[in-house]
Amino acid sequence: MSYIELYCSQRNVLGGIQKPFEKARYVVFGVPFDATSSYRTGARFMPAAVREASLNIETYSFRSGTDAENLLLHDAGDVDTPADAEKTLEMCGLVSADIFAAGKVPVAIGGEHTITLGILKGLGKKAQKTAVVSFDAHLDLRGEFLGLPLSHTTFMRRISEEVKPAKIFEVGTRAVCQEELEYAKEAGVEFFSTQQIRREGTQKFAEQLKTKLEAFENVYLSVDMDVLDPAFAPAVQNPEADGISTGDLLDVVCAVCDKRVVGFDVVEVAPVYDQGTSAVAAAKIALEMLCQIDKASEN
Repeated sequence: MSYIELYCSQRNVLGGIQKPFEKARYVVFGVPFDATSSYRTGARFMPAAVREASLNIETYSFRSGTDAENLLLHDAGDVDTPADAEKTLEMCGLVSADIFAAGKVPVAIGGEHTITLGILKGLGKKAQKTAVVSFDAHLDLRGEFLGLPLSHTTFMRRISEEVKPAKIFEVGTRAVCQEELEYAKEAGVEFFSTQQIRREGTQKFAEQLKTKLEAFENVYLSVDMDVLDPAFAPAVQNPEADGISTGDLLDVVCAVCDKRVVGFDVVEVAPVYDQGTSAVAAAKIALEMLCQIDKASEN
């Protein structure tokens, strides 16, 4: 080993943790893409902001009783994203397919939520045995929006129609249109409102969600940061009031982070809209999920 390898490293990697790809269990990649944004823009700056924020987060997780420093984590950098949504999603699919094929868990940092469609396409036929759980204020089940069939408001419908996962669950819903409600009923997309979570309490709700997921071989998790109330994550592209807290989100999402999780993403922070609060929350959520999945994988 040279002194360069010993004393020099790229600091801007998630958690400051960088293992060789061959030895890694989890592979992080950023997707700096927000070309279909319809309100605020800026999620293309999220990967860099989340990585930077993660460097100031202590690595021990009280929730899982594990230390992130022990994660076999490799940060592959960012996908080269053109302004074209279809091309970007194609590239996401190719990258995630390589990670899945290597037997590793992809961890994507957005970017806008549309990227989840590309990542799930990388699963191939395995997607049909996978339950998708999306934590999001919105259903994103429109047929089209502003003339676009592919955007951050339609991608979950495209996932339902094109990827055809075993089941879609949406958690934290509080902003929908009538078209989406009708499609959810028709397609069997099950959603849970913020009010339901608050009424039942996070512990009881988490147990119910875990029970619903027992029937599925694989689970993919997606966290849109606008699932949080803007008080906890003000810098999101489509903020919606009456959300849940960071602690409540972690209670639920960590409860379903088990060894069946084949991948996850955290998306939709536009860091220019606050002083780093939302990026810190996103980094914390990503690291806690990794620690929880890693603990479950050892059992």
